[in-house]
Amino acid sequence: MKKIFSLAALLSVLTLGSCNKEYLNPSTASQQQVDTSPDALIPLSNGLQSRFTTGGFVSVLYNTVAAGGLSTGELRILNVGNIEEFNLSLGANSLNNANGIVRNLWTQAQLVRANADLVLQNAGNAPDAGTRSGIVAYASIFRALALGTLAQYFEQLPVVTQANAPFVDRVAALRTAVAQLETAAAQLATTPASADFNARIVPGLDLANTLQALIARYSLMAGDYDKALAAAGRVDLTKRSVFNFDDNTRNPLFETSFGNKNVFEPTTTTLGLAGALAPDPADRRLPFFIRTLPPLPAPQPNLGSGFYTANNAAIPVYVPGEMLLIRAEAYARKGDLPNAVTELNRVRTKVATADIFGLGAALPAYAGPVTAADVLLDILRNRYVELAYQGFRLEDSRRFGRPGPGAPGAERSRNFYPYPRVERENNPATPADPAN
Repeated sequence: MKKIFSLAALLSVLTLGSCNKEYLNPSTASQQQVDTSPDALIPLSNGLQSRFTTGGFVSVLYNTVAAGGLSTGELRILNVGNIEEFNLSLGANSLNNANGIVRNLWTQAQLVRANADLVLQNAGNAPDAGTRSGIVAYASIFRALALGTLAQYFEQLPVVTQANAPFVDRVAALRTAVAQLETAAAQLATTPASADFNARIVPGLDLANTLQALIARYSLMAGDYDKALAAAGRVDLTKRSVFNFDDNTRNPLFETSFGNKNVFEPTTTTLGLAGALAPDPADRRLPFFIRTLPPLPAPQPNLGSGFYTANNAAIPVYVPGEMLLIRAEAYARKGDLPNAVTELNRVRTKVATADIFGLGAALPAYAGPVTAADVLLDILRNRYVELAYQGFRLEDSRRFGRPGPGAPGAERSRNFYPYPRVERENNPATPADPAN
């Protein structure tokens, strides 16, 4: 991924600002040239991944893991001097619209979405059908990741770039992301990505499978269970799709947090889960995600492990177990409990050697009551472990109706986040902040 650092100047021409003055540098591309030049479209597509994944504390990846984990007790603050993270963990009124995590999550994801829209609007300028197909697939993936991430934390959001952009509710945003993914998937199935595209794009993403995985993920969140079932079933679970990193473009969670004892780490060796949600002590996923084997080296490392173990550790776009649990949940919510248990057991009984990322629970099959409430509870328990600190826990906690702010035994400190000050001060269409 070294080549995407050179895209910073290219991306800077797309950043929206309040100043109308334009100072042209003859050594750089103008926005019009970027929009219309076929040679610029693939580098600009690479830049989408750069903005989403790299940049340490600024990256969307860092901020969604921090937000989802700190709002639900999955992660704990190690140093209260990290005031933005600390206030987010407290939630309630301590989380205001000046919070840096909220601001970075919003602005960086919106920039990814806006840049992806720009690529999609100009994909027709690509020289051949296979290159166009690859560009559309790639940009659609990052547009969906941006919108889907924002929809996990905000009740409403803009889905277009314009002055005073209107807001739509989060389900509408998820559905527009899915619609674009479906368009891209159909185009890619008809015309595979060209050799030229594959040679020039940052490696790691499996386009066809990632399109289906994200259709499944965001359809589930939007309540479209039939669509989620079908798309998750089309994902080849033997194929990897990852964000790659190296010592220059670093894994943002290892770089900022899991490589030190200064920011945050898992709350407990049971991932902050207790009571009815406590994982089985025999669950072999726990040592995958938590450093617990003594003797620990001195000084004691961050307890967090998983996909954040080194600067060059790849981060999955999705894991196979997510697709199986999407199918289990969709079946359960449709009232088909036997099929829900079948899919759930594919996760419970999976061993590490049968998983492309080495992630396996190796547990017995589900033996609890076959009621919707009990089966959904075990699905949630397995989501919390299988998808540990990947940014999904706040969304999952709300969707499964777990106790929220102010309720006895509250499991999250917020339901949704306030809109960042930068948006409110520049967009009069910004809605009122949620109460909690």
